[in-house]
Amino acid sequence: MKLAILDDYQGVALDMADWTEIRARCDITVYRDHLEDPEAVVARLRDYDIVAVMRERTPLTRAMLERLPRLRMIASNSAANVSIDTAAAADLGIRVSHTEWLVYGTTEITWGLILTAMANLRQEMTRLRSGGWQGHVQRDIHGRTLGILGLGNFGVAVARVGLAFGMRVIAWSRNLDPDHARAHGVEPVSREALFACSDILSVHMKLSARSRGMVGAEELAMMKREAWIINASRGPLIDEAALIAALEEGRIGGAGLDVFDREPLPVDHPFRRLENVVATPHIGFVTEDTYRLFYGQMVAHIAAFLSQGAAPRPSA
Repeated sequence: MKLAILDDYQGVALDMADWTEIRARCDITVYRDHLEDPEAVVARLRDYDIVAVMRERTPLTRAMLERLPRLRMIASNSAANVSIDTAAAADLGIRVSHTEWLVYGTTEITWGLILTAMANLRQEMTRLRSGGWQGHVQRDIHGRTLGILGLGNFGVAVARVGLAFGMRVIAWSRNLDPDHARAHGVEPVSREALFACSDILSVHMKLSARSRGMVGAEELAMMKREAWIINASRGPLIDEAALIAALEEGRIGGAGLDVFDREPLPVDHPFRRLENVVATPHIGFVTEDTYRLFYGQMVAHIAAFLSQGAAPRPSA
């Protein structure tokens, strides 16, 4: 049996779990690079029985899976990995496993982006290293309004920190339960009020056909001129072209981003050069605790699959 571990950017997959049992039955190859071309991905995976994938780094579409007749299992982290065509996998007899996930890594990077933006930390650190001294007056968080778009597990965790900072916290989503919001100290508001009143707006929605592009030109136009939008959830939740236009024209204060439409982010992308953007390379879930959970459960799922005999794919 042959196992490919994809997109291990840091080269840590084999250190984050005990792969001894898997090594005894599989030849394991770790790929640290990222292939964007589907043709190249298919060529790489053609001889593998099992593929371990990390989040949405490498999509596996029906067209790709149909060209991988040897593939029997996809070990993925997180059940929200929408880049895998699970219906196609089921049709083709490919087992797909998912892991649990942790909330606090994304919560922490969200607040890292917020604090960096509000205190101009990036500019002040650069100024200090170059021999300078204070150049900005930082904006207070206490007493400001934090808007939460999507009050699920991640939204609640971010809201809890905002309350600890003394912020007014408001929230809206299409199916928001007002009682659920109030139980967490959050004020339910209308869609219009969420965008119009937030000094900081943090996006915490699952990506779906319904939520894709839910923050567009209309919503950005409602925001305060000095407000910041923060996205550590999924890039396509915000219309990228509309956001770039708003940032370039100074119609909002700025954006704190950990996720993007295309990852890795192209080297010439505007988000890499705009002064009113604070950006990190999708590291909200790239934490030691999260990786140990992801790879540990991947190992358990692969071991269980192997112990069941790993039957060959049914013929078409």
